[in-house]
Amino acid sequence: MNFYVFQVLTGQEKKYIRLAEYNFNVHHVPVEKRGKIIWPQRKLTLRKRGKQQETIAPIFPGYLFFDKDTLDPDIYWILKKTSGFIRFLESNQNIQPIVGEDKKLLLHFLSYGEIVEKSTVWFDKNNRIRVVNGPMKGLEGKILKVDRRKKRAKIKLSLYKESFKVDFGFEILEKVEDDEKDTER
Repeated sequence: MNFYVFQVLTGQEKKYIRLAEYNFNVHHVPVEKRGKIIWPQRKLTLRKRGKQQETIAPIFPGYLFFDKDTLDPDIYWILKKTSGFIRFLESNQNIQPIVGEDKKLLLHFLSYGEIVEKSTVWFDKNNRIRVVNGPMKGLEGKILKVDRRKKRAKIKLSLYKESFKVDFGFEILEKVEDDEKDTER
């Protein structure tokens, strides 16, 4: 399985995917030849006007991933000619599937589904974050900033030598202290 990365207009990822699917249908591309466009996203809680709202945001804003063993010329042209397309990575002249750490990072997020939930964390006695489970697990060394009030951690991710600072939501797991008061019967 190979993943090819391409850039589209930021904020227009969903529209691009719809248009690409439409173009595949117009050009009568069989479903088994199409491959799959993947748009990894994350759940966040935002506060607007004092109210908390769950929202979904992209992990890599402006980037989509194409899951296909090889990038056929017909598919290449359909993706490239779809409105909103900017470029393939590494470049349009040197299209290579992602490998190494980039692929490992993508597979890490995809293992949680296309929309990753919030991670579960706790804070040790030195106030350092400890990830119990979720998409931030294994990325602790990339955490730049933690906002306990907003329940978000800013993580530095890289893809094809480009850096992204991405906020991930978390839920705090409170340690339960043993209650030393035994009730007598």
